[in-house]
Amino acid sequence: FSPAVTAGRAQVQQEPLAETTEGTEISINCSHPSIQTGDYIYWYRLLPGRGPELLVWGTKGSKALSDPPGRLSVAADRRSSALWLAQPRRRDAAVYYCAVG
Repeated sequence: FSPAVTAGRAQVQQEPLAETTEGTEISINCSHPSIQTGDYIYWYRLLPGRGPELLVWGTKGSKALSDPPGRLSVAADRRSSALWLAQPRRRDAAVYYCAVG
């Protein structure tokens, strides 16, 4: 996991490491305290040997993911978000990161 990514004017921060076992749900958190009204929240992942893959994007509330199964949840004040993976598999092992812009 990337500890910090800067996207334009909004800095985002993530926990440096999050681990789980196959089939056990996990929540990956992202803080973006400087988010602006028109900004979107994006969650990507980097699979080994491949380029970035956009998983989900949103502005507020909750949004479901189909592959991998899970959900994006955005806090009411939009200053943080979380990517929840319901049953991650070995093939989902990757670097997950968020961006705002």
